[in-house]
Amino acid sequence: MLVGMMGSGKSSIGKRLAAALDLPFVDSDAEIEAAARMSISEIFRQFGEAHFRDGERRVIARLLDGSRRVIATGGGAFVDPETRALALARAWVVWLDTDVDTLVARVGRRSHRPLLEGRDPRAVLAELQQRRAPAYAEAHFRLTTGSGPHEEAVAAIVAALARASQPA
Repeated sequence: MLVGMMGSGKSSIGKRLAAALDLPFVDSDAEIEAAARMSISEIFRQFGEAHFRDGERRVIARLLDGSRRVIATGGGAFVDPETRALALARAWVVWLDTDVDTLVARVGRRSHRPLLEGRDPRAVLAELQQRRAPAYAEAHFRLTTGSGPHEEAVAAIVAALARASQPA
């Protein structure tokens, strides 16, 4: 399971990681949208963040209950204590830790981020990163990512998983 801030590369790295591990890839945000039959922005607008987080928790629990796969989560998913405990118990969790400048550059390319609507992306991302870092730090692995090729991140994750899977 990949966790980290919006724009950290969870989906793009996740797809490449799944291919490298010969596993299916699942994006929890896409699964939430399919289950709700509406976009995440629409869920936020119509029902609020608390309702979205409740659905997110249920979807991720279902994804963790199934077969092996690479899961990219939404930026706030791992902050939820229940989701975090379940993920840590049932999956290898990798925190993609990315600096604010890179996050701002990446999220600026897309306009579907409800937490950023009508707000200064740099200020919001810096505040969210500071608030979420203690939860992310509980992940099994931390990988600092930046503007380098995603293949480097994939190789580092594969190597870390291989080391963790070997008996001591």
